[in-house]
Amino acid sequence: MKSNQTLFGVAVALLALSAIFLLIERVAGHGRNRTQPVLRRGWFTDVVYWFVTILLTKPFVRLMLILPVGLLLLAQVTSVDALRSGAYAGFGPLSRQPVWLQAIQIYVLVDFIGYWTHRLFHRGRWWPFHAVHHSSEDLDWLSSVRVHPVNDLVNKLAQATPVLLLGYNPLVTLSTAPFLTFYAIFIHANVNWDFGPLRAVIATPVFHRWHHSREPEAWDKNFAGLLPVWDRLFGTYYMPRDRWPENFGICEPMPAGYLGQLWAPFAWLRRKDRKVDPVPAGAPPPG
Repeated sequence: MKSNQTLFGVAVALLALSAIFLLIERVAGHGRNRTQPVLRRGWFTDVVYWFVTILLTKPFVRLMLILPVGLLLLAQVTSVDALRSGAYAGFGPLSRQPVWLQAIQIYVLVDFIGYWTHRLFHRGRWWPFHAVHHSSEDLDWLSSVRVHPVNDLVNKLAQATPVLLLGYNPLVTLSTAPFLTFYAIFIHANVNWDFGPLRAVIATPVFHRWHHSREPEAWDKNFAGLLPVWDRLFGTYYMPRDRWPENFGICEPMPAGYLGQLWAPFAWLRRKDRKVDPVPAGAPPPG
């Protein structure tokens, strides 16, 4: 009964977001690519990702958080009883800050870690897993959920572990997840929004859609998920004026279905005649 309720809730969430982004992309956004159909190429595969990620991958990710929690227990900064009861509120000076200040610091820290993790997945043996996400050729909000489980697991562990080990309140840490998840969906939307004078301050759909572009000048650009300041600091910022990102996808063939995409990175790495070296986003590894 509970599993049916969970499945129903996931389906309702998908329908609700579909309605929201139908208004954003088709009504409010005045997207450049108005010819892209609602049921565009790959939409069914992305729907499968939506259900599988929430129902199977996310619980596994939460299970893997046992690793940083186990370190907290070994360090004796908390106990199993405190964790079970919800009494644990972090440790050290960072946890004694006001909740709002902790939240700001967590957003900045998580985005900084996410920037470098994202750059990592554009390199060497990590790229085949991230190539799955870049394989969407008709980019819209639903494309955001096309993330290989290995990519998702590494991202979440890399972001959550330092925050927990630094002593931040875990409830504040978890409270940032819904916003960051929604924002990751939003910046994939098929709209030409760049927020004008704030285009270099906060990530926008145009900013992130350039990251997905197959145009060579856009390769390995715009890695930040929230704050483009990281790209500006580390030389990966790309936001030309009066031009819009298009021609999305990768050059390497990618299976169309979920199971094929799940296996594709492993098959890619197993090819004995292929040496996987660092490659730019959207380009195949050298053969």
